[in-house]
Amino acid sequence: MTQRITIIGGGPGGYTAAFAAAKAGVEVTLVEASRLGGTCLHTGCIPTKTLKASAEALENARRLPEFGIAGSCEPVPDMVAIRARKRKVTEILCDGLEKTCAKLKVRVVKGLGQVVNRELTRVHAPGGGTVDVPGDRVIIATGSRTLNLPSLPVDHARVLTSDDALELDHVPGRLLVVGGGVIGVELAFIFQALGSRVTVVEGQERVLPVPSIDEDLSRLVQREMKKHGIVFEPASTAIKAEPVDADVRVTLGPSPFVKEPPLAAQKERELEVDAVLVAVGRVPNTEGLGLQEAGVAVDHRGWIVADERMETSVPGIYAIGDVLGPARIMLAHVAETEARVAVANCLGAAERMDYGVVPAAVFVSPELACVGLTEAQARESGLDVICPQSAFRGLGKAQAMGELAGLFKLVVEADSGRVLGAHIAGAHASDLIAEAVLNMRFKGTAADIARAIHAHPTLSEGLQETARLL
Repeated sequence: MTQRITIIGGGPGGYTAAFAAAKAGVEVTLVEASRLGGTCLHTGCIPTKTLKASAEALENARRLPEFGIAGSCEPVPDMVAIRARKRKVTEILCDGLEKTCAKLKVRVVKGLGQVVNRELTRVHAPGGGTVDVPGDRVIIATGSRTLNLPSLPVDHARVLTSDDALELDHVPGRLLVVGGGVIGVELAFIFQALGSRVTVVEGQERVLPVPSIDEDLSRLVQREMKKHGIVFEPASTAIKAEPVDADVRVTLGPSPFVKEPPLAAQKERELEVDAVLVAVGRVPNTEGLGLQEAGVAVDHRGWIVADERMETSVPGIYAIGDVLGPARIMLAHVAETEARVAVANCLGAAERMDYGVVPAAVFVSPELACVGLTEAQARESGLDVICPQSAFRGLGKAQAMGELAGLFKLVVEADSGRVLGAHIAGAHASDLIAEAVLNMRFKGTAADIARAIHAHPTLSEGLQETARLL
């Protein structure tokens, strides 16, 4: 019987596993090299949304005349104060995790964890020396970190990672974002709102070239980027960056990922900026874990391989969260769900992780949120689907709020009316998607959404109006 579980990594997956196991009466040891919270709390979800909240407050202040608010007001960002607020929010949440560990009697050991076998974890303490932690099962939740490119060596001053961007005490006048994925585009909108002149370079032909993001939403974001003055360079790559006096000179060239790049991207060209933000992907935090020695299998890029029960190639050793890589879904709420599955199985259950109905949100302007299949994925799978759309601007609440940009889109199976996917762009999209998630979780139909009474005036009516188009 499992009585002791050792968890390596204190991010959303790790601390969720620790709390779930402790509540089940298990003796839990949580190994963490830094502070509890992981990437999500310290350099990801929470700090970026805190910065976004400041950027939105600044934009709203600039729009006050639209709402009939008179008076002189010239708001400017105070980056030192914004950074201090971000740190305070993180500190409050981190303290909460530490208090929960104490309340649930979770033993927290500081240091780098090394898996010897499923019954022994060796912790390399920060000041030297080791601590051996015996146990019955191990859950690995060490997460990931930013990927650095040899062609764009990061100096943390003018060539930055996304972690560096969150600690800036000033707004770069000219900012080049390398990578038009979720992280890059979120930060592009934030710094544009704060006052940067932003250019985004992306190797693919569209912004947010993520399979789960519907192309209609990508096109909308591209239009909004243009309205905001963000320059988008598709099918292009940053070949090199070199300091020139106080600037950085960046050479752009055609992308190797696009067979026929547009004419503007076919030649090399140069631009000078104040800072370069590299946001091109993630790599696993597995150094020093002892995976090879312990017999834990990894794929060709070093991501840990686990089955649907979250168990690795070694019985009794489990892995959850970002350390599993893009073959799974690298989101905090997915890691939390994987954690609960792993703990249940450590305790003798036979649960399997279901990735079929996982919502995702992108905090750009306007927000995006999606769940299930895109139109392209459905049609490529040979499904006969109907994809009704409606515009955000048709909602009375959107007009009252002054939030007109956006759309609602459903991917509906033609014969059954079952909802296979939902895609929302607009204010509070990340909150609105929950209705579609619940509908799909119970295999609901578009008619179920259409018939459910929605309060008026609300933004949620948009999903109902879209379902009524069938």
